[in-house]
Amino acid sequence: MSSNPAYQTCPTRDAGDRLRAAGLRPTRQRIALADLLFSKGDRHLTAEELHEEAVIAKVPVSLATVYNTLHQFTDAGMLRVLAIESSKTYFDTNVSDHQHFFLEGENVVMDIPHGDMTVNGLPKLPEGMEIAHIDVVVRLRRKRI
Repeated sequence: MSSNPAYQTCPTRDAGDRLRAAGLRPTRQRIALADLLFSKGDRHLTAEELHEEAVIAKVPVSLATVYNTLHQFTDAGMLRVLAIESSKTYFDTNVSDHQHFFLEGENVVMDIPHGDMTVNGLPKLPEGMEIAHIDVVVRLRRKRI
């Protein structure tokens, strides 16, 4: 990143650079959605939630475009897909290896702090294969009183 202060405070330029670095053309809609996605730190959201944020921010984009863009970002390695429920797909802006808590009934996804969990007893892998990623989701619910 440049040492120019104006460059550092321009989210559009940062989003454009991020898109170019991932091999994507920085269109206006991609830049706007990348700004919404990545300007708030690591988070988990659905396409519908991002579309709602875009509507509030007056970004003219359809839900179909949001879905397409999220999948393009995922294919480019900018996002990670979390298939936690059959009816909802969450997109994670943190693409590092980590696991998740899911708060049932509230549809909240939270990162499990790094180092708090290990996975043991993995099966022998078929010849010529390697583990791409291990997804663990620990489902939570509020205690009943």
